[in-house]
Amino acid sequence: MTPQQDLRQRAGLLVMRGFRGFAIDDDDAVVTDLRDRGLGSVILFDTDGPSGSKERNVQSPQQVRALTDSLRAAAGGLPPLIAVDQEGGLVTRFKERHGFPAVPGARQLGDRGDPDITETAAGALADALVAAGVNLNLAPVVDVDVWDDNPIIAGKGRSYSSDPEEVAVHAGAFIRAHRDRGILTCLKHFPGHGSSRNDSHVGFTDVTKTWSRDELIPFRRLLEHGLVDAMMTAHVFNGAFDDSYPATLSPAMINGLLRDELGFDGVVISDDMGMGAISKQYGFEESVARCLGAGVDILALANQTSYEEDITERTADLIVDLVASGRLAERRVDESAQRVLELRARLP
Repeated sequence: MTPQQDLRQRAGLLVMRGFRGFAIDDDDAVVTDLRDRGLGSVILFDTDGPSGSKERNVQSPQQVRALTDSLRAAAGGLPPLIAVDQEGGLVTRFKERHGFPAVPGARQLGDRGDPDITETAAGALADALVAAGVNLNLAPVVDVDVWDDNPIIAGKGRSYSSDPEEVAVHAGAFIRAHRDRGILTCLKHFPGHGSSRNDSHVGFTDVTKTWSRDELIPFRRLLEHGLVDAMMTAHVFNGAFDDSYPATLSPAMINGLLRDELGFDGVVISDDMGMGAISKQYGFEESVARCLGAGVDILALANQTSYEEDITERTADLIVDLVASGRLAERRVDESAQRVLELRARLP
């Protein structure tokens, strides 16, 4: 393997791609990506954004298990990260209509005021993930319920509480239930999306005047208790930290606030790079270069805004080109690849 081929394989580790299909075979791009291009992570969805279809990867628990078994077989050796957004409540990809158990959302659980109830509910959710062959839940949400009219957090009942300490307690219960079952989790959305007035799925989202350091408390508490496997960034702009770029693309936010101040040295996953706050403001090359340069380790490329079958190859090629041009340091690719491999090595 030439040095450039090796770099391309390491670049593949930095991609989390979405794909279509209830089943896969040797001709599918995602199989080639896992087998030959070093793809480190995949993400499953129940619906397909580009086509508007209500079908994508999920029909039934048995079908999902067969799909995830095929993904692991295609990768060979170390299992890939197989991720899903299964928060409970409104944000679930494995739904009752697919034969999965219903689980209350964060607000419903937080309102009960009993972390034991939260842990029991999260245990039922995690049991379903184990049976389905999923090993990374992109949850819990640790955003604080700062503003009742927030369209994407409060509006969907995704926060446990307006009290950041309570958010931390319930999120900890959620995580423990998953860890007991061998499922990795991911806190979202750093540094806090609960104070936003807009939805970053749609476009530019500025929290400069509404965000406060209290929104960091759940992240701090969970780090103090050793309960953080991975972190997901928010595509929110905060001029107090960076007057040019949103958190996902900001060295001040990722390398500064998260890594240096809070001391997190684990895997950082971007929120979907196809969301409007990124895709409508920056080109693909600039967003990838700035995201990785800022300290993010995994690029979430959900293929839910537009669909690109060759997204892994295109991204890996771009990373190789960025390194060759000097715009991205090869050590950054190495750092992220190592973090991803270490996280995958923790899988049962």
